[in-house]
Amino acid sequence: MVDWQMVFSHLSIKAGECIKLKGKVAPEAKSFAFNLGHDGSDLILHFNPRFESHGDVRTIVCNSKAGGAWGMELREAVFPFQQGEETKICVSFDGEEVTVKINGDQEIKFPNRLGLDSAEYFSVEGDIAIKSVKFH
Repeated sequence: MVDWQMVFSHLSIKAGECIKLKGKVAPEAKSFAFNLGHDGSDLILHFNPRFESHGDVRTIVCNSKAGGAWGMELREAVFPFQQGEETKICVSFDGEEVTVKINGDQEIKFPNRLGLDSAEYFSVEGDIAIKSVKFH
């Protein structure tokens, strides 16, 4: 269940620029997600850390969406998030891949399946309280 959603649209994020998120994961968090792309139907990245959700436990699920259709999910074994703790995330991309840096030391890469070199849409939802979002 998504309690809230924060959506940024009409952005102009170019390849190589970074989106920095600071937030605190809820103490009873099940999952949260952020999305980056052209709009809600065309996403370069859907990044979904799942503490215990959709049958996954302590797994990060990454995917893309083109024309409203989901691609094939990729699952990451690395899980640097803790319930009730603050986290810092930096998201950047180029025409080839998206890079997500977590707390400055973990890095997850996901292919840029849509090949976009700019993004206009960014959203965050789920069990995380966002303290700040910066676009660099």
